[in-house]
Amino acid sequence: MNAMPEVQTKMHTKRSPGFSLRRHPWYNVVFSLLGFIWLIFSFYPIFYMLMTSLRSQQGFLTGIPWMPSAHPTIENFVTVLQAGFGQFFLNSVVVSVSSVILIVGSSLLSAYVIVRSKNKFIRLVFNVFLVGLAIPIQAAIIPIYIMITKMGLYDTLLGLILPSVAFGLPLTLLILVNFVRDIPNELYESMGLEGAGDFTILFRLVMPLSIPSIVSVSIYDFIQSWNNFLFPLVLTQSTQTRVLPMAIVSFQGQYTMNVPVLMAAVILSALPLILAYVFGRRYLLKGLLAGFGK
Repeated sequence: MNAMPEVQTKMHTKRSPGFSLRRHPWYNVVFSLLGFIWLIFSFYPIFYMLMTSLRSQQGFLTGIPWMPSAHPTIENFVTVLQAGFGQFFLNSVVVSVSSVILIVGSSLLSAYVIVRSKNKFIRLVFNVFLVGLAIPIQAAIIPIYIMITKMGLYDTLLGLILPSVAFGLPLTLLILVNFVRDIPNELYESMGLEGAGDFTILFRLVMPLSIPSIVSVSIYDFIQSWNNFLFPLVLTQSTQTRVLPMAIVSFQGQYTMNVPVLMAAVILSALPLILAYVFGRRYLLKGLLAGFGK
């Protein structure tokens, strides 16, 4: 007889969480609504730029700005391409891709040495690299200008690549060191017992396991180099070495009243960044948080 109330009490206890969820279904509705509102505010500027770039100048001045154009056109993109956008785009690709390759390649090699070596001097060098995280670009731009000028690299793409690599190394090295450090020592020891050298361990063990972190820092460094405005402003002056940030400023002065042309230039300049995020988004957060959970 006494067992029945206990059974009923247990059944009531098991049902209570389900009942609490049914009593408060508005939680899901509220959070879904807030997420939808956040999506609109985040995506609408990109959608607005795309809609504006497909308008004619007359249609932009007379039409409803927040509604799609009734007569879309690609004339603005043709105008941007005819204004030398292709050369500026290629310059940005050369500077950004070269910077990423040098930053990630040297950081991965350095991270392996730092993690596997017990030398105090190497640890000291690593700490010196981390000091670079506290140095803003604006504070170092004058010494950089003097060094690049004395090296004869002023107004060259190489003169843009070297400072980008120097300022991209500290954070990239920090992330890769934490990721390489997370690899179990047993894997290093097992490959060492099989007679594998350092380069074999690096390319067959460390690099495949570090792909998420490598992709994430590559995207980050690419964005930083692609959007960098200060280095091109100070270290270049000719149109042959002009990159996209400076080209956008030039277009803004040339097409002040033609907003659709400016939006077309912005869309084309942001396209590589959007594609980089789309294809590497699943690695981005995982790689940037590697090693910091311990």
